[in-house]
Amino acid sequence: MSSSIKPELDDIESNDGYAKSLSKRQVQMIAIGGAIGVGLFLGAGGRLASAGPALILSYAVCGIVAFFVMRALGELVMHRPASGSFVEYAREFIGPWAGFTSGWLYWVNWAMTGIAEITAVAIYVSLWAPDFPRWATALITLVVLLGVNLLSVKLFGELEFWFSVIKVTAIVVFLFVGISLVITNADMGGGVTASISNVAGHGGLFPAGFGVVFMTFQAVIFAYSAIEMVGIAAGETKDAKSVLPKAINGVVYRIGIFYVGSVLLLTMVLPWTLYSAETSPFVTVFSRLGFEPAGHIMNLVVLTAAMSSCNSGLYSTGRILRSLADKREAPSFVGRMSARHVPYGGVIFTAVVYVLGVFMNAYVPHEAFDIATSVASLGVIATWITLLYCQIKLKQKADAGQIERPSYRMPGAPITNWIGIGFLVLVVGSMGFSSGPEKVAFYLIPVLAVVLFVGWKLVSARQAKAASLMSSAEDAISAEQALAASSKRNDPDEENQPVG
Repeated sequence: MSSSIKPELDDIESNDGYAKSLSKRQVQMIAIGGAIGVGLFLGAGGRLASAGPALILSYAVCGIVAFFVMRALGELVMHRPASGSFVEYAREFIGPWAGFTSGWLYWVNWAMTGIAEITAVAIYVSLWAPDFPRWATALITLVVLLGVNLLSVKLFGELEFWFSVIKVTAIVVFLFVGISLVITNADMGGGVTASISNVAGHGGLFPAGFGVVFMTFQAVIFAYSAIEMVGIAAGETKDAKSVLPKAINGVVYRIGIFYVGSVLLLTMVLPWTLYSAETSPFVTVFSRLGFEPAGHIMNLVVLTAAMSSCNSGLYSTGRILRSLADKREAPSFVGRMSARHVPYGGVIFTAVVYVLGVFMNAYVPHEAFDIATSVASLGVIATWITLLYCQIKLKQKADAGQIERPSYRMPGAPITNWIGIGFLVLVVGSMGFSSGPEKVAFYLIPVLAVVLFVGWKLVSARQAKAASLMSSAEDAISAEQALAASSKRNDPDEENQPVG
């Protein structure tokens, strides 16, 4: 009887208070859609304009590192599915300070990303409603997404499912159209023909030099951000150990198809010199075909990608902040859980920061948001390094016989881990040589380090004080119990009580 009831209970609530409401369909599509965002739909245009066809190499190299990260995450999840994801793994395999640091860096990542994306939503909507206040659009969007996240995990999963469907459909349509244009050598107007020769026919594969390509790595990694979302969803997934390996493998394969394949086709369909940072490269392609609705359709897709990013940010930071609050590493109110098994404290806390971003948009220059996304990429890189290193420690413990290693494993570990970590460290170092906002983000690293160091010292001191008070209270209770027992043994009246 009990064995038949247990699976149903597991579907309702996990042992950390989360409801296992995300279905296989939702998790797989979240995993796919999480790897497709504004970085591809909009950002690829500017990067093509600066790096040329060599951007294909950037996406391929960063895609390989993303593959390593996802496989490392997969092994960690199979070891122990946890809604706190890498924060819990950092705490388990590195130490409490690592959980604190990685958790807050990830929150900074999503806080900065959310501020930029919620503003982007308003900009995209203004194409259709230019007279409607942008701040009002951003606020309405935030209220809707906040409501979805607070109502239930299942509703979040369903909304993210359809966001992902729109993004994936847009990419698939472009892939089919792009391949057809190249095969038929279609006339793209202005004397341009879709052809494989476009890839290297306008200055070669590295028209701006290899140095520029290296400088695109940071932006490409940011474009890949959110692939780790599937790990955060692990604690709220039905039959996680069966569903997640397939979802993670799906991300890996689709990185190659959607990102590398799309950029390769973009360079074949049109010369790289025709793309710009101001226009989505996909809109550029369809506009050359004379397809008038292309701009509006792509605007809808990019709008969806921005809303999806904000939606994911609210979801993931709520879980990360609760994980931190449970260990007294964040204010207690961000760890509060609703009757619907939603960590509403953390979700609302992040939403408040997004609101500040909405109103800051009226006063802060555009460059500040470029800096925000560059700072956000530091959080992404820190998360990826944490996952790769945690898997190294997991393997070491498994080799020592301390734990059992999952059957779903990181290929080539630990060599592939160190290759990935080394590459990511080089990317961070390269930001210091940039002339753009990446340089500002690079010089903010010591500031973030000092803030996190001071924060950890304060947190650990508070934890030590709480532990000392708890120990003193337990000692006092034990002493009182011992005294009572001693008094009872020495009480002559009680010893001489007649039996019966």
